[in-house]
Amino acid sequence: MKEKKTKGIWKIKAGLGIIGFKEMFILNRKSKNTKKSQEQTLRSILTVNKDTVYGKEHHFEEILKAKTAEELFKLYDENVPINQYTDLEKYIERHKNGEENVLFPGKPLMYLTTSGTTNTPKWIPINQKQYQDVIGKMNKLWFHLTLKHRPKACDGKTISIVGKVIEGKAPDGTLYGSISGLSQRDIPDFMKDIYSAPSEIFHISDYKARYYALMRMGIMQNVTWIVSVNPSTLIEMQNNANEYYEDYVNDVENGTISDKFDIPEYIRTALLKEIKPKPERAAELRALKEKYGRVLPKHYWPNLQVISLWLCGNTDVYFQKVKDSFPEQTLFFEFSYFSSEFRSGNVIHPETKSTVLFCHKVFFEFIKEEDIDLENPRIYQTHEVEVGKRYSILASTYAGLYRYNMNDLVTITGKYKDYPTIQFSQKINGIISLTGEKISEIQYIESIRMAEKEFDVKLVFYIAFADVQNSLYHFYYELPKDSTLTVEDMEKFTKRVDELLKEKNPEYRDKRGTNRLKDPKTYLLGELSFERFKEKCIALGFRDGQFKLNLLQQDDKKHEMFKELVNK
Repeated sequence: MKEKKTKGIWKIKAGLGIIGFKEMFILNRKSKNTKKSQEQTLRSILTVNKDTVYGKEHHFEEILKAKTAEELFKLYDENVPINQYTDLEKYIERHKNGEENVLFPGKPLMYLTTSGTTNTPKWIPINQKQYQDVIGKMNKLWFHLTLKHRPKACDGKTISIVGKVIEGKAPDGTLYGSISGLSQRDIPDFMKDIYSAPSEIFHISDYKARYYALMRMGIMQNVTWIVSVNPSTLIEMQNNANEYYEDYVNDVENGTISDKFDIPEYIRTALLKEIKPKPERAAELRALKEKYGRVLPKHYWPNLQVISLWLCGNTDVYFQKVKDSFPEQTLFFEFSYFSSEFRSGNVIHPETKSTVLFCHKVFFEFIKEEDIDLENPRIYQTHEVEVGKRYSILASTYAGLYRYNMNDLVTITGKYKDYPTIQFSQKINGIISLTGEKISEIQYIESIRMAEKEFDVKLVFYIAFADVQNSLYHFYYELPKDSTLTVEDMEKFTKRVDELLKEKNPEYRDKRGTNRLKDPKTYLLGELSFERFKEKCIALGFRDGQFKLNLLQQDDKKHEMFKELVNK
């Protein structure tokens, strides 16, 4: 495909260069002393928020009287508890109903919604300071760093997979939506021409129609950058292209969008404004089909420079399935450790896949992996963590998250000057996410219990294991001795559990609907399955008094042990 550069590319590179140089200068200066940066950040967060409801309840003003960094960290630990979302929810509800100065001064700019550990989504408040001074500046540096490593990334078009920026309103009228959509909406005007499609495309609810529209817009253009945080999305894009390739070619040739797909008329109209017939491009696409048979992104996007995505944790499984489909020069750039709750920093050197913690933007604390289940674990400050060790990470932000437990295990991989670098390892505390679905143990248990009532059966024991390699869940059941239920009967039970999980968790429903998660599999366990498993674990060195077993987990070793307990 002929290279066609984005209009005003020189403005984009110049603008991002200026912004990036400034942010890198600040990072390099601050990162010389982690302890000092963290002290300054915590003092700043507490000062900004000391007169709020939460700040007064937890003595922020008294904490700020600390003379040294050590005293400040100690007083913060003593006065402010480690928080889960449920601990902060009552304060967030007050904000949602219009009250000001609860977690931070004023009211939220908006809420970012994400799946929680209960049936209802988490509402993460974001204020102007957090959005502009933390997220906004990190995003601009991220753009700059991408162009530093791949200068031609913006020469063509960018396909960026984001959520809907506006999904609804809180009771007081404050909007809620996605951080990815918000960030894309608010990029500088001089950069808006880089995107391959207007933002309305992400309002298409039918997943096949949405992927078709994305690929329809992208395949006609010279795409040089893809932003798709989850690698499984790349697989879906490629599958869509294979399934509807002839439709794409016809649409590109005629300047149309196939009416096979359920695309709301206002969105179709917005997309058609960006389209005109391209018979030459259609001829190129037909020639690729004739030459290769199965056409891949490296064929129709030969100039692709970079893909921004997650590469750490179990996302690597999906990446391995799709990485060879792209051109040799494509840089796979780890997006960095971030979530709706906060952005922790940026990956500076892509070959490391490690996020540099921005200690001048967020206050971090850590709990060693082996101490997670202790009632009062020792808290490690950022300057105390050890390279090679795994920790649970806590974050405090300007937007009212105080000592917020992300329920994530991260590995300390090294240092950038004096700042630690990290990689995401896995979820903890009963939350499993193979491809972004984030099922909680509570959701699984509740679904099992509801199915038990409907099927009039009381299971002796049950457990589910996530299977990263095959992108599915294995459901194991132990039935009562006198039960006459068969595997076929329990497959119907599993189907119902699957349906209930879809009702409880919209992200699980979406991943099942797009086939990124396959149908769960069913197994019947022999008698005394839990007891036999526990006996094996104790023989391996587990302490009887501390033995715990999550009923939803991702653990290949334990899974293999349960396979041996299946009824033969």
